[in-house]
Amino acid sequence: MTSSVQRKPVRKAVFPVAGLGTRFLPATKAIPKELLPVVDRPLIQYAVDEAREAGIEELIFVTGRGKTAIVEHFDTAFELEATMGGRGKSLDVLDATRVKPGNLVTVRQQVPLGLGHAIWCARAIVGDEPFAIFLPDELMIGEPGCMKQMVDAYNDVGGNLISVLEVPRNEVSSYGVIAPGEQSGALTEVTGLVEKPAVEDAPSNLIVSGRYILQPEVMRTLETQEAGAGGEIQLTDAMAKMIGTQPFHAVTFAGRRFDCGSKLGFVEATLALALEREDMGEDVRAMVTRLLG
Repeated sequence: MTSSVQRKPVRKAVFPVAGLGTRFLPATKAIPKELLPVVDRPLIQYAVDEAREAGIEELIFVTGRGKTAIVEHFDTAFELEATMGGRGKSLDVLDATRVKPGNLVTVRQQVPLGLGHAIWCARAIVGDEPFAIFLPDELMIGEPGCMKQMVDAYNDVGGNLISVLEVPRNEVSSYGVIAPGEQSGALTEVTGLVEKPAVEDAPSNLIVSGRYILQPEVMRTLETQEAGAGGEIQLTDAMAKMIGTQPFHAVTFAGRRFDCGSKLGFVEATLALALEREDMGEDVRAMVTRLLG
């Protein structure tokens, strides 16, 4: 593959948001998990803001039944804006929720067959371009954001990239793990990928952390892929098949990750971000101190 093809700009991002959010029931019975707020911003908003910071404007949401509220969140709320405007209230708080007409597309994942299948559902919209993937459950906080760090690396090396984080070795069996090759700063060559390995079999302690930039060829791989771990079509398996045929690198994210797929991680993210806010940080710190007695 020529370098000019590899350097096609990353303009599209896929957000798999079809999950049922059963870990957060009953909160998610009628409200998509991705709209649960971390302080006052829905989880999905953090991911979309991160995409925009990286220069990505075309957003592809892979949704399921009962997820239309996610699209509503990024639509113009005429009545709300008219009412706020009539009362002299600033509309700045809604700026981040506006998406240019035509820049948000949804596709349905009608059967929950795994992350790989969800990505494959977006194949017609992705077309023949490289694309980013955001798993909104993973809240990545950094300056610049995780995807901006990845796009900067992509502009240097092209091919496929994944975001990784270093974890204690006894935690690796919960994640996808890379087999590392040559390393240069935050960039590590990926020579293999293993999904949820046993601790003793793990090739490293670098875990895949919910952000990807992939070439469109991964869609052809997913097309014919058999079910893997958990009886689902695993994205990790499809990516592993591309190693050796295209450049494949991992970017060690300089920042923090909160696992908002778990209740504990969600509470941690809410508390950590609230403590850092100028408008409420001191009050939250005093409140926590009081609660801890």
